[in-house]
Amino acid sequence: MPAATVLSSVSTLGVDQEERLAFWERYNAEALVGLTCRSYEAEGLLARQVNVGLGELRVADIAGNAHVIERPPGLVRTRPKDATFVSVLLEGSGFFYSSGGSLALAAGDVVVYRTDRPYLFGFSGSMRQLLVDVPHGLLEERGVDVGVPRPISGAGRGVAARQASALRELLVATLAGSLPEGESVADQVLDLVGDMTTGRGGTVDAVRVRTATAYIGDHLGDPGLCADVVARAVGVSPRHLNRSFAAEGTTVTQFIQDQRLEQARRDLSRPSAAADRIVDVAGRWGFVSQAHFARLFREAYGCTPTQYRAGHPPHR
Repeated sequence: MPAATVLSSVSTLGVDQEERLAFWERYNAEALVGLTCRSYEAEGLLARQVNVGLGELRVADIAGNAHVIERPPGLVRTRPKDATFVSVLLEGSGFFYSSGGSLALAAGDVVVYRTDRPYLFGFSGSMRQLLVDVPHGLLEERGVDVGVPRPISGAGRGVAARQASALRELLVATLAGSLPEGESVADQVLDLVGDMTTGRGGTVDAVRVRTATAYIGDHLGDPGLCADVVARAVGVSPRHLNRSFAAEGTTVTQFIQDQRLEQARRDLSRPSAAADRIVDVAGRWGFVSQAHFARLFREAYGCTPTQYRAGHPPHR
């Protein structure tokens, strides 16, 4: 995965107090979304924002003192933006108001909402949030339709709480630059947002595992079959698919290997395959090296393929 790219950053600290609100509104209109801002603090609005590019997504790291931002109907019309925002509140508390009602938010909570509908977002004290800017099309491709905003609590042990926690940790690690190369963070974010928004959670994990195992069964003899290929076929990132398989106590790679070994073991005692060479059996189930196959077979069953065949003569 390419490193997250800083697109812009700003702070009101060096701006005259009476100009800070207008300055903040202008910056956000260009970098994020058109909004109005109010603060009743004696020192005025003290806020900073860093906008980061993450593939097709953008993430805004926003911190400040108590303030309220609003996207009223007029700005929705005059400054249109067709996107979904995912707010992950890292510090502080707040409230979110829209046509769907008022939501109370605490640190660790997530709220998902559309930018083509009016809303108000307020913070009662010092705060920090990570705001993910997701073009609508990316969620629509995953069959996700964002409806009435609802809070997703980061507390507790339920599926939703685990998803909120996973999203928070993923974003924090990404902005800190601590993720390894090759991870598709944008895909992981979209997977988690889709699951949280639809409330699918563990059910979707089970469905994905079933879909993936069916695909694996149909392509087991393909030497190129791997976790990346299966994930693309299922429509999620390899990391997310492996999280689904973790609930079954395995990984995609290990599952593929176990299934190949089991099919080869069955062939070694199948009458119709009695004349097949060991190398033929190995190749039939995707093993490109007979030596590698023999080593894995011994680890799994305690004997070599030849020994297994000798001890399990075909039944007639």
